Amino acid sequence: MSSNAADTERALALDPLGAYLAEQTDVVGTLTATRLAGGKSNLTFRVADEAGTAWVVRRPPLAGLTPSAHDMTREYRVTSALAGSGVPVAPAVALCEDESVIGAPFTVMGFVDGSVVRTADELAALSDADITACTGEMMRVLAALHAVDYAAAGLGDFGRPQGYLERQATRWLRQWEYVATGDLPDVETLGRLLLERIPASSAASIVHGDYRIDNVMLAPDDPGRIVAVVDWELSTLGDPLADVAMMCAYRHPALDSVLGFPAAWTQPRIPAPHDLAESYASATGSDLPHWDFHMGLAYLKIGVIAAGIAHRTKAGADAGEDHAAAAVPEYISLGLAALAGRG
Repeated sequence: MSSNAADTERALALDPLGAYLAEQTDVVGTLTATRLAGGKSNLTFRVADEAGTAWVVRRPPLAGLTPSAHDMTREYRVTSALAGSGVPVAPAVALCEDESVIGAPFTVMGFVDGSVVRTADELAALSDADITACTGEMMRVLAALHAVDYAAAGLGDFGRPQGYLERQATRWLRQWEYVATGDLPDVETLGRLLLERIPASSAASIVHGDYRIDNVMLAPDDPGRIVAVVDWELSTLGDPLADVAMMCAYRHPALDSVLGFPAAWTQPRIPAPHDLAESYASATGSDLPHWDFHMGLAYLKIGVIAAGIAHRTKAGADAGEDHAAAAVPEYISLGLAALAGRG
């Protein structure tokens, strides 16, 4: 058995997974699995039976877990609720919270035929017109997500919009305590400034929490059509501008160090952050209130996410060299600049 096959078997336990899945839907024969490239958090696999029917299985990483960062129930619940909403998502099949099946909770979604533009090379294969259509569709879909009546969709208790921004700042500062990459006093400074500037009021919607080009799947024959938004593990109810600011903050080249490769989303052919923000504002009629605050908070989040990746690499959960740690102080510096009106 190859090392990749052994790792997949260790993560999924295909025989128990097949028995479980057969109780949820039709399964023919035994299962095979392939690890899908992508995020640095939950592990994602394409699983297929002998008839060629395929599903996507997601589970937490094998090591280096941090509190609340790998919430399988959250992903499953929001995608189930969004079915038929006009926000494209993969069909929900099953949520298993019984860790005795494969050693961890996991979700099963229907496999969606689409392409993901993750790297600079993959973006290079798209024309300028394709990129314009894709990013325009991304803004339309994000606006559609934020317009969903979350109470009517059964998500009235999915989060607590009141006090969301203060809890976000506090949560990510607390997360830093688990994953800190070293002594970095600017994190405390940024956190203090954010907590001093919490807006008195804000809008409320479903927020994705990690929205950028590599978390959407594009139709194979039409890069201007999104067939599924993926990676919902950070989703909740909160201020929709948190999504917009994260999307814009991810445009900084430091994301390449976080991901460990030249990312599609950092390339200059993608619209600049202020252009993306203005496109969203035009789609929704928003005037982007408290924008400096939202950008400062977004940079703090990404800095802590980078520290989390470094933490899991050190723990052996993520293979390869640790490039993410070097990005942490840069993102914290960007957050301080944003609050000073220089973002």
